[in-house]
Amino acid sequence: MVVSGNIAADAGKQLRVAAVDDPAAFARTALIEALGRTDVSVSASPTGPNPSSKLPKKGSYKPDDRVAAYVSPPFSQYAKLILKVSHNYGANLNVCLMAVKAGSTDCNDAFPVMQKFFEKAGVDVDQVALADGRGGNPTDRFTPEAATDMLSYWLRQPQAKTFREMLPELGVNGGLAETCKNCSAKGKVFAKPGTVSLPDYVNGSLVDNESLGGYLETKPGHFHVFYLVVNGASAENIDEVLKVFNDLSDISAILQEDASNHGGASHSN
Repeated sequence: MVVSGNIAADAGKQLRVAAVDDPAAFARTALIEALGRTDVSVSASPTGPNPSSKLPKKGSYKPDDRVAAYVSPPFSQYAKLILKVSHNYGANLNVCLMAVKAGSTDCNDAFPVMQKFFEKAGVDVDQVALADGRGGNPTDRFTPEAATDMLSYWLRQPQAKTFREMLPELGVNGGLAETCKNCSAKGKVFAKPGTVSLPDYVNGSLVDNESLGGYLETKPGHFHVFYLVVNGASAENIDEVLKVFNDLSDISAILQEDASNHGGASHSN
C-alpha cells in the first residue's frame, strides 16, 4: 500500500481506522511476517487468500509439537482501545471471547454471562436489551438508570481508576479529544460517547441517536456519575450529527463546571 499527501510537521499523532476486507488472510500475513522477524522461515507466500482447508485438524497437534507461544497483552489494553476510540469490531469480538471463556464457541452464549454480571452489579436487567457488543443492533437498549447504576458500580470497585482512565477524556484523548480543548473542564470529564445514525429515506435525512456517559471530576479524587441521551434527532447530514455530538460534550463540560462550583453528592476514590 502506498499513501501520499501532505501533513504539517507539528500535526501530532493521527489515528484512522481502515476496514480489513479479508481478516483471515490479513491475520495469516501478519503471522508470517512476525515469524520472519524472529528468523523463522515460512515457505508459503505471505500474501494471498487464506487456504484454511490445508490447516491440520483441530486437536491433531500434541503439546510437545509447540515451538513457540504468544502471550497477548492484558485484557485491560484491549478494553482501553475499545473504549477510547469506539472500536466497534473489538466490542463485538469481546462478546465472542466471553462465550469462549464460558466454554462455548457460540457467541450468543456470552449474553447469560452478561446477565449474571448485571445482576451482580445491581443493574435491573429488565432495563437492558442487547444483541451485540457495540450497541448498534436494533434490539439494543440501555436505560439511563441502568447506565448510571453500572457507572456507579465501577466507582465502588478496586479497578475504579483503571476503568475511568480507559474512557475518553474531554479535550485530551479518544473520542472526546477534539472538543473542549480550552475549557476549564478539559481532562476532568471521563466519558464514553455513543452514536447511532440511520437513514430516513422518506425525508432524505438521518435519524440520530447520541449518548455520553461517565464521570465528572469536581475536585481531585471526587467524581459524579452522569449520563446524557438524545434520541430520534433529525439531522440533514453528518455535519449536523457531529453538532449533536459536540453539544453533548459541551453539556458535560457545563455540568462539570457547575458541580465543581456548587458541590453536591459525589464518590471518592
